[in-house]
Amino acid sequence: MALWRRLVGYDRRFVIISRRIPALGAFFVAAAVVAGCGNSVPGNAVARVDDASITKVDFDRWFDVAASSNPAGKTDYSPPDFKACIASKTKTAPKPAKGQPATTDEQYKAQCKQEYEQLRDQALQFLILEKWVAGEANDQGIDVPAKEFQTDYEKAKKDAFPKEADFKTFLEQSGMTVADARFQVAFNTVYTKLREKAIKGAEKVTDAKIAEFYDKNKERFAQPETRDARVVLTKTKSKADAAVKALKSGDKFSAVAKRYSIDPASKDRGGALPGIAKGSQEKTFDDALFGAKKGELRGPVKVQFGYYVFKVQKITPAEQQSLKDSKAAIKQELEAQAQKAADDKFNAALRKKWKAKTSCREGYVMDQCKNAPKVETTAPTDQVPQQPPPQ
Repeated sequence: MALWRRLVGYDRRFVIISRRIPALGAFFVAAAVVAGCGNSVPGNAVARVDDASITKVDFDRWFDVAASSNPAGKTDYSPPDFKACIASKTKTAPKPAKGQPATTDEQYKAQCKQEYEQLRDQALQFLILEKWVAGEANDQGIDVPAKEFQTDYEKAKKDAFPKEADFKTFLEQSGMTVADARFQVAFNTVYTKLREKAIKGAEKVTDAKIAEFYDKNKERFAQPETRDARVVLTKTKSKADAAVKALKSGDKFSAVAKRYSIDPASKDRGGALPGIAKGSQEKTFDDALFGAKKGELRGPVKVQFGYYVFKVQKITPAEQQSLKDSKAAIKQELEAQAQKAADDKFNAALRKKWKAKTSCREGYVMDQCKNAPKVETTAPTDQVPQQPPPQ
């Protein structure tokens, strides 16, 4: 399992199927599913995307890869009756606790059906998305040289598995081949090319937009007033009064803090509590601290955990960062927002275009199929990790 998860990240270029359905396809925004039939699915296929078919042989292969992540081991599900799966679960199930009923065949069947459908959707979703991306790349005239595919493959492999032995172990455990790994790298390379092209068309960030953002978010570029103080926190008022008396009689603050304070954050630092921002403390202490003059001994001030005695040592006024000083950070943020908007628009269009060209055989119908049952949702149903926008 550890080896399996080492390759799920898109930033590592591999797109290995994980146990969770959302691990593949996150760049698609959910929309209302369009019902209906369409292009017929060939007899040897489980789905058809435009003129390309996903054969039963290919599906079975990637189903087995997805199933390799099953902690219970590889299972023969045998849908739709799931007899083999039921028999396996019955055989390996622990004896029920005293007084508890044994799991029924119907309950096992429900478990088997749920497991099978999750793995089925994982495998088929990946294969459908690969067809979508390949088809879109063809329509946009994107042609990746074989040398680039090879470079990406070698980098992905090296990043995930510095040792060749670990890569071989991964292949054995996942049931994958080198060709499968290359296939997934190629899929991600093409998807990245499409996405980079879309992001290049993102709305440009102008000086006017930067100024508008600054005016609307000035508080984000303001530094609040801060104060450095020496404090003594005591559990009782009598201890606080004793601390005040000692300080007024000329004892050093560090000695008084060491003798009376129960505040571990300041006691061992001579009572020093630097950089206190306005509004960051309990209100009674905050009001007293920011109402005091520099060098003025104040207290006792009652707080939740006792009583404060304090002296303000330094006052740093609030400061508003200028538009000029904020410009670089604002530009970076607005560019990221624009790139995400372009990315989202591209992925929504990709899904809409290619879902309309995707038909699935009965028993293999899922959300990416145009003949899926109609549902009303705005929640994402097919998600993959997003790469940061290219710099």
